[in-house]
Amino acid sequence: MIEPLLGVDGAARLRTDLLAADFTGAGIAARLDARTAGALRRGEAARVRRRLADADDPLAVLVRLLLAGDRLPARTVAAALPDVPVAEAVAAGLLAADGDEIRAAVEIQPYGDVDAAEPWWIVADRPAAVRGGPLPADHVLGVGGASTTLALATPRLPVGAALDLGTGCGVQALHLSRHAATVTATDVSRRALRYAATTAALSGQRFELLAGDLVEPVAGRRYDLVVSNPPFIVGPASRRQFTYRDSGRAGDAVCAELVAAMPGLLTDGGYAQFLANWSHPAGGDWAQRLADWIAPTGLDAWVIQREVSTPEEYVRLWLADTGEPDDTAAAGTAADDWLDWFAASGVEAVGFGIVTLRAGGHADPTVRIEDLRQPTDPIGDLVPDWFARADWLRAHPGPALLAARLRPADALALHTESRLTEDGWTAGTRRFALDSGARYVEETDELVAALVAGCRGLPLGDVLDLLAAGYGLDPATLAATAVPVVAGLVERGILLPAE
Repeated sequence: MIEPLLGVDGAARLRTDLLAADFTGAGIAARLDARTAGALRRGEAARVRRRLADADDPLAVLVRLLLAGDRLPARTVAAALPDVPVAEAVAAGLLAADGDEIRAAVEIQPYGDVDAAEPWWIVADRPAAVRGGPLPADHVLGVGGASTTLALATPRLPVGAALDLGTGCGVQALHLSRHAATVTATDVSRRALRYAATTAALSGQRFELLAGDLVEPVAGRRYDLVVSNPPFIVGPASRRQFTYRDSGRAGDAVCAELVAAMPGLLTDGGYAQFLANWSHPAGGDWAQRLADWIAPTGLDAWVIQREVSTPEEYVRLWLADTGEPDDTAAAGTAADDWLDWFAASGVEAVGFGIVTLRAGGHADPTVRIEDLRQPTDPIGDLVPDWFARADWLRAHPGPALLAARLRPADALALHTESRLTEDGWTAGTRRFALDSGARYVEETDELVAALVAGCRGLPLGDVLDLLAAGYGLDPATLAATAVPVVAGLVERGILLPAE
C-alpha cells in the first residue's frame, strides 16, 4: 500500500488545518485583493509575498508558505498548522527547515474549479518559478494547461471502474472519483504515487495506486473509462529524461502504444481518452498515421488536433518548460541535437490533441480524425453526443437516411458574405456556424442551405423531392449526392435526428 506523506492520520490532521484556515479556492479569492489574486494565478510569487508580507492570519501564512514559496519563522508556521507539528511535517517531506526558518518542500494547491463539490487539494513539487533553477528529473508536476484540458475533455458519465494511467500528482484521479465507483491510478514514479496518495487523503478520497510503466501494472484488467495525460513529448529516446513528460520511447511511439493497448483494457462500451502528441511526416499525411494506429484496434475513435508546432517552436517550448536557462552552451547543444533528430526523422511539425476511443463492438468502427482548432465548449460534454450521432448514422446507412426526419441544431446560424456588384449586393460565400458545442464553421452553398432549412419534420427524401422540383434537378441524382452530405452534417451536429 502506498501511504500519503504524513501517513493517513497526519494527512487527516493537515486537512483539518487547511479547512480551519479556509485554505480553499473560495477562501483565497475572498481574502486577496484582485491584483494579488491575479498575481497568484499567474505564478508571480514575489508580488504575492510582498503584498502579504505583514499578514499573519493563518490563511495568509499558508498562501505565503505553500503557494508563494516564502520562508517563515517556525513559530508562525506552527500557529497556522496547529494540528501538524512542524518537526513532523519536515520529517514527512512536506516542509523543509533552514535554521529557524521554514519553507514548503512541496506545493499544496487548493483545486476544484472544474467540477469539485467539496474542497480538494493537489500535492506536487514546487514549480520552477517558485523553486528557482532547473527542475529535477523526478519532478512531479502540479496542475497545468494539459491536465486542465484533459479534465475538461473527459465525459463525466457514471461508470463502475475507472483508470488513470500516469497519474502524477493525482489530478485526473480526483475528477474520476466524482463519477466512478472505483478509481485505479498508476505511475512509473513511486514518488509521484506518494504525492497522489496525499492528494487523495487531503481531498477525502481513496485511490488504488499501482507502480509501473503505462499499462503494465493493470495487465489483464478491464475498465469502463481510461484516462491518461501521458509523457507524450516527441523526440529521441536518448534525450535527457523528465519523468512527468518523457516516456523513454522515440518519437511519438508512446501514444501509438497507448492506442494499441486499449482493446485489452476497455470493457464493452468503455471509453478511453488521453492527450497525445504526434509527428507530421514531411510530405506525408499525419491523419493517416493516426488512422493506421487505430485501425488494428477495432475501436471507434474521435481524434481532435488542437495545435500544431514547428520543430523550432516545439523545442523552444519544452526546453523552457524545465526552467533551464536557454542562453547556455548546454541549452544550445540540446536544442541543436533535438532539431537534428527532427530533421533526420523526417518530421516537419508536431500536432497536439485529444484521442477518444470507444469499445463499440462494431465490425466497421467509426473513425474520425480532424483538425479542430477553434475555441469549443468543453469537449467532455460533447463526446457522448458525438458517439450517439455516430451510432444513429450507423443505424441509418445510405438510402435508409432518406426516411429519417431531421431538424437543424438550435445553435445553428448561416452567415452569408455578400459582394457589391453592378446589380447590387450579390450573395457570395455561405458558412454554417454552430454557436455552441464544437462550434464548427464550414462553407456551404445555396442548395445545401435550403436543404437544412427544409428539414423541419418531413422525411429527408420528401425534402429532397421538393428541392429537386424547385431547382429543376433529377430527384434520384440529387438524393444520391445529398445522402453523404447530410451524413456529414449529422456527424457534426449541424443537423440532428428530429426524434
